[in-house]
Amino acid sequence: MPKNKNVFSSPAARGRRLAQRVVHRCWAWAQDAGAVTARHPGRLRFGAIGPGTRLAFPQGTIFGERWIHLGDHCVIGEQVTLTAGLVPGVDLGPDPVLRIGDGVVIGRGSHVIADTRVTIGSDCYVGPYVYVTSTNHSYDDPHQPIGRQWPRMEPVEIGTGCWIGTGAVILPGAVVGRNVVVAAGAVVRGTVPDHSVVAGAPARVVRRWCPELGWQPPLRTPAPVAIPEGVTPEQLLALAAHEEAQRAAVALTAPAGAASDAAVSLVEEAAAVGVRSPGAGESAVAARRTEPPGGAAAPEDC
Repeated sequence: MPKNKNVFSSPAARGRRLAQRVVHRCWAWAQDAGAVTARHPGRLRFGAIGPGTRLAFPQGTIFGERWIHLGDHCVIGEQVTLTAGLVPGVDLGPDPVLRIGDGVVIGRGSHVIADTRVTIGSDCYVGPYVYVTSTNHSYDDPHQPIGRQWPRMEPVEIGTGCWIGTGAVILPGAVVGRNVVVAAGAVVRGTVPDHSVVAGAPARVVRRWCPELGWQPPLRTPAPVAIPEGVTPEQLLALAAHEEAQRAAVALTAPAGAASDAAVSLVEEAAAVGVRSPGAGESAVAARRTEPPGGAAAPEDC
């Protein structure tokens, strides 16, 4: 019978582990050295790049940097493509073509194609593999290949504070308002009003905030509450135990006695600094909240 080998202590295994550590350390060094910042732009000469902005390595396709302006404290993920102009080497005039505001995050593998003006407002969060373009193909001439016909170009504007979900597509001519949520996979064209949620292909408004009525249709869950300063991890754990006891009490229709005296005292301390646990009845009401029958309908104009 063949003898069992301890593959974890064999010379080959030790050599593989050593090689793996070397590769990972070299890759970490390359990622740090290859990142683009205002102090270390490498070969890229952007029209403007603010302090704190970082383009992760490896970058995607980047050209027309002279007409690309990046704001402060932006995070550009790996393999993100940023282009100004149809092809490299074209003089696009004195004004920037692609403007990205302060505090913008663009996820891995996204593309921002600016053959004409594209503006992304400050504090926008763009998920991975999003495609934003100011250029679209045309097919006016049925006798010519579509790829050989001159494309259509229209400016694109994305307002401040937006959230663009994974895989969304923003088409030429789109004007997205402030604080808009674009659902994953949505295809956006035309004008999107401020404080709205759009989804689908083509995207349509499925929820909107009105000053008089709030969110329509209403949100299904209560808004998250920020943790006040001074709250300790022990207090948070006690709150979690307290909520679990309340849920068990609702399920068993019996008083909640699972929390220990120490946990209860920590809950009281947390309440004193402003952390509140919802009551059992409040939790049950929130859990029963649902959208109108048939899902979220397009809200009327506010």
